Amino acid sequence: MSSIRLVAQTREIPPVDDLLAYTSATRPLAWLRRGDGIVAAGDGLAAAIRIPAGQQRKRSDIIADMWREVAADAEIDDPLDLPGTGLLAFGALIFAEESHADSVLAVPQTIVGHREGRSWITRIRTADAEFAAMPESLSYGPHWAGRVGPGAQTPQGYQDAVRLAIDEIADGDYRKVVLARDLTGTVPGDADLRRLVRALSTGYPDTWTFAVDGLIGASPETLVTAHERTVTARVLAGTAARGADPEEDALASAALAASAKDVAEHAFAVQSVLASLRSHTRRLTADEQPFTLELPNLFHLATDVAGELSDGASSLDLVGALHPTAAVAGTPTEVAVAAIARIEPFDRGRYAGPVGWIDASGDGEWAIALRCAQFADAPDEASSARRVTAYAGAGIVAGSDPESELLETRVKFRPLVDALA
Repeated sequence: MSSIRLVAQTREIPPVDDLLAYTSATRPLAWLRRGDGIVAAGDGLAAAIRIPAGQQRKRSDIIADMWREVAADAEIDDPLDLPGTGLLAFGALIFAEESHADSVLAVPQTIVGHREGRSWITRIRTADAEFAAMPESLSYGPHWAGRVGPGAQTPQGYQDAVRLAIDEIADGDYRKVVLARDLTGTVPGDADLRRLVRALSTGYPDTWTFAVDGLIGASPETLVTAHERTVTARVLAGTAARGADPEEDALASAALAASAKDVAEHAFAVQSVLASLRSHTRRLTADEQPFTLELPNLFHLATDVAGELSDGASSLDLVGALHPTAAVAGTPTEVAVAAIARIEPFDRGRYAGPVGWIDASGDGEWAIALRCAQFADAPDEASSARRVTAYAGAGIVAGSDPESELLETRVKFRPLVDALA
């Protein structure tokens, strides 16, 4: 990969109202929030980095070093110099090193972006190739519906797993572990997946809506952003379902803020992020008390973290330092990750892993891949349907209740399940 020399050219274009109309219907590549974002136009790639299992080093470190080499050799013409312009790669990384899934960085041939009222197109090619043709917007395919049901981890199996974790916490094996369960199903083989991405971005505009290499979701949790040496993160841990009316909403929000179990779970997650960022930052600060983040279907306890980069770390380097956080793994991290591998009956793949983008300067935006599903690369030959697996999890600490944790996963599944249907 490092032997490939890339040339990138960005130009401003008239405002684009619907970015998703430009990306592939069956393999969308997108990063959206509050109407702004970037998409790959079409499905052509100028380059791709794939890191499979079985490496001697941490895969995020390998991919960060390879991207640094690519960016150093690139020729970039970018008069706009906005977040998301110039040479850029979309990324989706695995949760655990033992996963059979690949970590990937994808460099599109053409990117269309929009931010703060300005739109642009970036075209990327290898030094010995021509730029791709200017893209055209594509009409959406027909509406479709998908259905998912219990996967490898059944509802009863999940409650049994939570009971096992509670016993191990009581024995002092670890203080917190995040356990997930899966739903599996199919969608039509020719389904226009842009409709799913659009439903998520419209219904949950304050999340990071993403589509990278078949991984599609809407995450409320920022892992890390880096822009001109400013580093920010948002930590989410502690969850409550929304009420049926404003009065119930107020009671649910107040109960979450007063919950000793949820506040303790949140504190673990915040300390995990601060400890990971300290070696790369100065003036690192965090909210003294968590605030309640309101989403359409639930409340989260949230804490914002900010600092100034003190070394030459890229956003991918910071991803490697931060992941996995206590919010998606547990505390202590290594023990919790081992417990997840032992207790969960499936490979998480990229669920709860980093997803986002990085540019040539190392700046980027990365979220944790939550409220998401992984779609198979192609339809099954026998059924002509495309397999899909969705994931949701909950943090287990002393005082957790198996039935309540199962209900929490159901709430977290709802955005994706509703959008699929």
